[in-house]
Amino acid sequence: MLGVALLGSGRMAHVYGPKIAAHPGLRLERVFNPRIAGAERAADAYGGTPSDDLTATLADPAVDAVVIATPTNTHLEYIEAAARAGKPIYCEKPMDLTMERTERCLAALESHPVPFMLGFNRRFDPDNRALREAVRAGDIGALTFLMSWSREPAPPPIDYVRASGGYFVDATIHDIDLLCWIAGERPRKVYAAGTCLFDPAIGAEGDNDAAMTILEFPSGAMAHINNSRQCAYGFDQRLEAFGRTGMLQTRNHRDDPLIRWDSERTEAGMPLQHFFLERYDASFHHALDEFHAAITEGRAPSATAADGRAALEVALACTEAARTGRAVTLTD
Repeated sequence: MLGVALLGSGRMAHVYGPKIAAHPGLRLERVFNPRIAGAERAADAYGGTPSDDLTATLADPAVDAVVIATPTNTHLEYIEAAARAGKPIYCEKPMDLTMERTERCLAALESHPVPFMLGFNRRFDPDNRALREAVRAGDIGALTFLMSWSREPAPPPIDYVRASGGYFVDATIHDIDLLCWIAGERPRKVYAAGTCLFDPAIGAEGDNDAAMTILEFPSGAMAHINNSRQCAYGFDQRLEAFGRTGMLQTRNHRDDPLIRWDSERTEAGMPLQHFFLERYDASFHHALDEFHAAITEGRAPSATAADGRAALEVALACTEAARTGRAVTLTD
């Protein structure tokens, strides 16, 4: 049983809080927020002692590991502090919004080696993992195309957009990491285009609410990603892998998986699950399982700091490609 300090008490902290509390190998020991009222609310809901003192939180001998679920621009500070304290770290993606600060995160982890896992939770979704295993087993022969549809039900609040780092860094980065993980390659060139069709306030910030991205891999395989901040029918999340001998697909999730036929409709199903909290609920549990195993069994976690650096580099290249209208070639 590992004692965990949850850093943060915002949206993602409320994703991890109940899952830490329910995990058989984890105990929520402390909840930290520099604004104590937020820490108190989260601790009341999920357990642990509220704290607004980071030094005391990390010095607590009952804290064996930390989960960082704070705004992205604070991740560097907390990674450096937790690494110096010798605490294993699970950090929400991305590590930071710039390559310079991401390199500082890696430097801190090199200077103070601790188990570190990045929260690319979609790797731990059972459907996505099954597709990857089938691709890597050669079930469809040599990989030709990968395609990802990732569309959200509604745009986020504009304050979130302003601090997100832009659509490619905030959202497309999930697809980038997932497709590179499935392909087992890092892209050599990216093409991207973005537009704003749903929320004028997002456009006024110079950001996009719809985007398309193409990744070229060294093997010759290609990946296509399409993202949208709005989708009238729910949280649209699908993958397709096309190879020389076949194709694999994952499908959307519904609370009721039945397809209904009657005198007024054919092939009618329930609406899609609403958002990532419902669709990817299991993935967060599986991610914490792997974090626990990384600490207690000495395993290397599959979503590493290096993976985070690689995904951010590609996401920033996509941002540049969309801004300039030109392909961006990535160096080794």
